[in-house]
Amino acid sequence: MREEKLILVNEKDEPIGLMPKMETHEKGLLHRAFSVFILNDKGETMLQRRALHKYHSPGLWTNTCCSHQREGETNIQAGKRRMMEEMGFATELTDVFSFIYKAPFDNGLTEHEFDHVLVGYYNEEEPNLNPDEVAEWKWMSLNDIKLDIVANPDVYTEWFKIIFDKFYHFLPNTISNEG
Repeated sequence: MREEKLILVNEKDEPIGLMPKMETHEKGLLHRAFSVFILNDKGETMLQRRALHKYHSPGLWTNTCCSHQREGETNIQAGKRRMMEEMGFATELTDVFSFIYKAPFDNGLTEHEFDHVLVGYYNEEEPNLNPDEVAEWKWMSLNDIKLDIVANPDVYTEWFKIIFDKFYHFLPNTISNEG
């Protein structure tokens, strides 16, 4: 299997080239990414705990799914593909906002992403987890997540803490627009 190439972008999210995933993270270059937040009818968010063997942030809790778009793939196509690969289900997604963040890791890698936040809804019983990607999952209310991040910041991924702060303040508009 050849190494995945990430889409390098400028600060306007315009593509400027492709680079292997590991090299992009070693150099900390700005690249396109997405983060999926799945909500249920109770207003809870589905969280996943990353598999214990992941090359960065193993065993930490994070949003439902996140990854990188492939060349020629829309944000929504990428989100749906990765949701099926990681969580084992499909649902409609909406691209709700985007922003740039940078998060260095202890292993020398850096996430520097132009991140597109996607929201979807799911009310079925159990996702069909891919154990190569996800150790476990749970539903949590937004307020419980907010409080737990303050009480236990070390159990969450760096990007999730950054994104959640933005997502938490944005969510009331998302629910009222969907509702």
